Amino acid sequence: MSPTPQQRRAERHRLGSGAKPAANRRGPSGGRKRPITVDAIVDTAFAIVENEGYEALTMRRVATALETGPSSLYAHVVNKQDLDELLIGRLCAEIELPEPDPANWRGQIIDVCAQLRDQYLRYPGISRAAFAAGLSNLDTLRLTEGMLAVLLAGGVAPQDAAWAIDSLSLYVNAYSLEASLARRRAAGDADDAWVVSRDELMRRFAALPDGYPQTRRYAAEITAGGGHDRFDFTLGVMLDGLAARSRP
Repeated sequence: MSPTPQQRRAERHRLGSGAKPAANRRGPSGGRKRPITVDAIVDTAFAIVENEGYEALTMRRVATALETGPSSLYAHVVNKQDLDELLIGRLCAEIELPEPDPANWRGQIIDVCAQLRDQYLRYPGISRAAFAAGLSNLDTLRLTEGMLAVLLAGGVAPQDAAWAIDSLSLYVNAYSLEASLARRRAAGDADDAWVVSRDELMRRFAALPDGYPQTRRYAAEITAGGGHDRFDFTLGVMLDGLAARSRP
């Protein structure tokens, strides 16, 4: 009996890419084309996301870019979910994990999260793939393992550490997705023409009726923050709470 798609994916993740030997291919004009491998599929997928956004990524789009049919991809990548896991795994593999330092565990976790954020922001919208990515990819598990080691070294209880990693990852994913959408709006996408500047928001808040006194009074605070100020603030709040739970 042939292995199921799930079994093939699990075996490949257990052993590595598990790519089949690449066969030489020739294009319509007789020129040699890039062999179909897992790495070639992932590289092509990243190029599509970087240039067109994650929404444009489909198995058919990757196949077209590689000058082949979708069925050729399925010999190496089980389905779109499998491709998503490979993409997130590749990004996680690029993150430098620290040697756990009990005296600096908060700073180490913030640095790892910032690295993951920056990896996601290289490819517009790709953090959307991370929401459904399972923990079957060894590169993704490597990131979880590293974060868990840092938190445990900092005195965080195992259950708190496990759930904290999940919470931090969800926040990084959501923040990166929102930031990617904001960049597209700033670039002038027609569908996002409704987005307004901070100055315009301040004017609108100042003109609110009397039923919104707090929003009017604290409009500057509501709209404040540049760069990754809000990202740093939120991680700080989350880790402060985690540290408080860990105190005797």
